Amino acid sequence: MRIGELATATGATPRALRHYEEHGLISSSRAHNGYRVYDEAAVVRVRNIRHLLAAGLTLEDVSAFRACLDGDVSAAPPSERGLEIARERLAVLDARIAAQTAARDRLATALSSLSPEGALRRSPTRP
Repeated sequence: MRIGELATATGATPRALRHYEEHGLISSSRAHNGYRVYDEAAVVRVRNIRHLLAAGLTLEDVSAFRACLDGDVSAAPPSERGLEIARERLAVLDARIAAQTAARDRLATALSSLSPEGALRRSPTRP
């Protein structure tokens, strides 16, 4: 199947599929006209990649799961390495959330301390 067909079958964009290929997560052969050609197994692999990305992992994280991307990753028993990767990613996400919450709180405090005359106001031309 060509890249557009794989994209339709998996919900991924052709750009995302090329990106996955650049990272070695999927592979293709080339037709005589230079078009990428994927086998049917690529559908399962791409769906699994998208499942892991949707769970919050990065492409680098997903690379560690290459060996099991051709099966049902949602039903596979977790490995120690897989759990370690997930815990590390969760810690990164928690740190980002804490940093964003702190920034939000600082901005809210700054806005609440302004007098009505000095308060920042939305203008019709600026959001």
